[in-house]
Amino acid sequence: MSQWRRSEFTGNGIAAGVRPDGREPEEVQQWLHQRLVRQLDPAVISDSSGRKSREAIESAARALLSVDAPQIIGETKEEIIAAVVDEIAGYGPIDPLVRDPQISEIMVNAPDLVYFERDGRLYESPLQFRDAAHVMRVVERILAPLGRRIDEASPMVDARLPDGSRVNVIIPPLAPDSPILTIRKFRTDRYGLDDLITIGTLNDETVAFLRACITARINVLISGGTGTGKTTLLNALSACLGAGERIVTIEDPLELQLRQRHVVRLEARPPGIEGRGEVTQRDLFRNALRMRPDRIIVGEVRGGEAFDMMQAMNTGHEGSMSTLHANSPRDALARIENMVLVAGYDIPISAIREQIASAIHLVVQIARMPDGARRVTHITEIAGMEGPTVTTQDIYRYVITGSMGAGPVAGYFETTGVRPRFADRLQAFGFDLHTETFARGRRF
Repeated sequence: MSQWRRSEFTGNGIAAGVRPDGREPEEVQQWLHQRLVRQLDPAVISDSSGRKSREAIESAARALLSVDAPQIIGETKEEIIAAVVDEIAGYGPIDPLVRDPQISEIMVNAPDLVYFERDGRLYESPLQFRDAAHVMRVVERILAPLGRRIDEASPMVDARLPDGSRVNVIIPPLAPDSPILTIRKFRTDRYGLDDLITIGTLNDETVAFLRACITARINVLISGGTGTGKTTLLNALSACLGAGERIVTIEDPLELQLRQRHVVRLEARPPGIEGRGEVTQRDLFRNALRMRPDRIIVGEVRGGEAFDMMQAMNTGHEGSMSTLHANSPRDALARIENMVLVAGYDIPISAIREQIASAIHLVVQIARMPDGARRVTHITEIAGMEGPTVTTQDIYRYVITGSMGAGPVAGYFETTGVRPRFADRLQAFGFDLHTETFARGRRF
């Protein structure tokens, strides 16, 4: 069989041009995969995300099995065809997870260790890769259309898929046990504020308050941990923006789904293979200020753009919004302070804190509960400065009363008795204020 090139053999030594008589289904599957890759039009494979391409691959697979492996029939045949189509046209063994609309995140920790997130909870999947090389083949197939590469010289990649999903890959030697693949799926079923009320993230009153804040051009920072729903909440609140406003969004990567017509989307760019060509969010923010924005929305503030954002908020660009990774409103302010310091600004800490106190009006803290549900836990006003300290005061908070065993977390929203300093501004924009609106201890 010396006439066959090495690449034409499967892992079990079956040449792609040899009939797989009497072989095990797994060996037949590998043979079929090799044969299809050799024979199919490259255009079909490169465009394999479409339904017609999947149908073409499936049809070719059936024809090959019928001629060269007639002993494979019934359910076994269907399983082999489905696996090969997923291998060529999709994401290999995890393709069913990628196509499941209820799954929000997929994590491949090792060839035989795959997890996924559904409704805020993690589950282990029975799906497996054959080995680390199999994982790498799927990774390379994902990255190739994106113009990205991964190897020992560049062992980490963070990229956006054509559908908006985010993919992160890290390989040996940085991940010594196995290539690690994480996919955060892009949801097309955008949540609105009414949806967040239905699932308990907010309620009618807190939504009415936040809607008034957005309309009244209050600067809002959404804070929370990883996977708590910060971007979902920002998307929902963006529906309150006026149709006549020019909105500029700055993201890394693109995740927001604003429905207004007058939206300009800017996306940061990582450095190229040669290490050049990087465009940071801070670069984009500076450019955005020259684009006559009415509102600037930063998908997630991460670095030096924090200081530029606060300056913009203080110089006429009110009503801006952003998200931030932090576990409490107080932690959010400390993180912004650290971002400015790490960015290398030669500014006293007292001046940075004064910028924070004057620029940011409201912090909305969101968290994921033990049952997987997302809840806004605090709506906190930045009240100003007391000596060298930025002061905060909760306006609303979520009180957890317990859970029913493994069931949902029980709790309620309550007012703290604090009337925000901008309450009169909210009333001027139509928010219904009465004597009990901010009364202490009112539960709802």
